[in-house]
Amino acid sequence: MPPKKITLDELNRLSVSDFKDAEKFPYCLILDDIRSLNNVGSVFRTADAFRAEKLYLCGITGQPPHRDITKTALGATESVSWEHAADIVALVRQLQESGWIVAAVEQAEGSTLLSDFLPELNKPYAFVLGNEVAGVRDEIVQLADLVIEIPQFGTKHSLNIAVTAGIICWDYLQKK
Repeated sequence: MPPKKITLDELNRLSVSDFKDAEKFPYCLILDDIRSLNNVGSVFRTADAFRAEKLYLCGITGQPPHRDITKTALGATESVSWEHAADIVALVRQLQESGWIVAAVEQAEGSTLLSDFLPELNKPYAFVLGNEVAGVRDEIVQLADLVIEIPQFGTKHSLNIAVTAGIICWDYLQKK
């Protein structure tokens, strides 16, 4: 007999209030200068799916409530803890001082390939995802504790920010 698709009721998903009360995984995502509100909404959904502790929206990154974010987030703006941080440099320094390991996701000299990235046990991680065109700011790449690079094999040299967030979150949780 072929597999049967699981219905929404059979998935037994957490309610928004149960999600808020549930223990989160020890990582957060930092979006810096993300232009596309659809990308922001998609990352909200990813942060919900992989139970991120928090989502930081920096610089010009759009914030809820906004129609385009809501359209792609499908309710995740209500479940995921988020905060706007006007100054990403101050945020990164504050997280580092609080014991977080900050990882810029970027193509850079000396970067660690995602396949070689092994998170330290009992350490929270903050993954910085940069602008769709310019990437992670040079200042943040220099400030980060490490730079993680997702290997790519095609003609393009970048991935959509929402795709990148999904890859990073899944990989982190598989290794944690």
